[in-house]
Amino acid sequence: MDITLALPDRFVRAYPPEAAPEGDAVWVAFQGEDVLVREGRGSFELPRGSLRSALGGAAAEPALFLGMLDGVACMGVHVHADARLPEDLESIDLRGLYGRLSPDLYAVVGYAYQLVRWQSASRFCAFCGSATEPVHGEWGKRCTACNHTAYPHVSPCVIVLIHDGGRRILLAHRRGRGPMLSLVAGFVEPGESLESCLRREVREEVGVEIDEPRYFASQPWPFPHQLMIGFFARHVSGEPRPDGDELDRAGWHDIGELGQLTLPGPISIAWRLIEAHLASLGGVSSS
Repeated sequence: MDITLALPDRFVRAYPPEAAPEGDAVWVAFQGEDVLVREGRGSFELPRGSLRSALGGAAAEPALFLGMLDGVACMGVHVHADARLPEDLESIDLRGLYGRLSPDLYAVVGYAYQLVRWQSASRFCAFCGSATEPVHGEWGKRCTACNHTAYPHVSPCVIVLIHDGGRRILLAHRRGRGPMLSLVAGFVEPGESLESCLRREVREEVGVEIDEPRYFASQPWPFPHQLMIGFFARHVSGEPRPDGDELDRAGWHDIGELGQLTLPGPISIAWRLIEAHLASLGGVSSS
């Protein structure tokens, strides 16, 4: 199943890490949390060329060769906040850029964000505080003092569409998220299977019991480094009640209501879970 944000088949990752080929490249450049782009034909484009021609030579750290998209090298780099950049570049938040780049390029940007962010965050050892250095042939950083090796973080997170076997699905509201209602989700804890995490999170967050967990799909979620693992599950017992901490509302909603609600956007696996469930009930759409 094609899930938004997954790297396209046309993209060939540069792994093990290697030197970039000669010639122009597409630059995924970050200034703080924002992506540097230029306006194209009705949308945005990533800078292309040499480091100097594309970004004015501005780079806070060594550029990372990410891979090849349609035979063109893709580079990830972080630039200083006060760097002098070409005048036609503007900075846009990663979430705000969704839908304004091609889906394939947006997936590469998400991949680059995780690696560039990790490069900045892994300059020093988490155990002893000494400087780290790259590990040859891996995306690893090894401590120059205690030899501890660290790798880019990926945090597994389950998300579940709970249904009652009929027309109702369970939606919840997270504090500080405006009017948007979404599905129950949570991070996998050490020692847990995905299924045990699913049941625990549902019990903790909305106070119900579920059964028949059925895997749907997974999605990389670079905000900042999750892997979202989607499930369907059937309600067994208990009335929805929010935990009062992360969630302040939770309840059943008939599928006929969904068009009037604020739901997660198409960028998310939550949207795709809802769409797939409605399709299984007879082709109903949430849009």
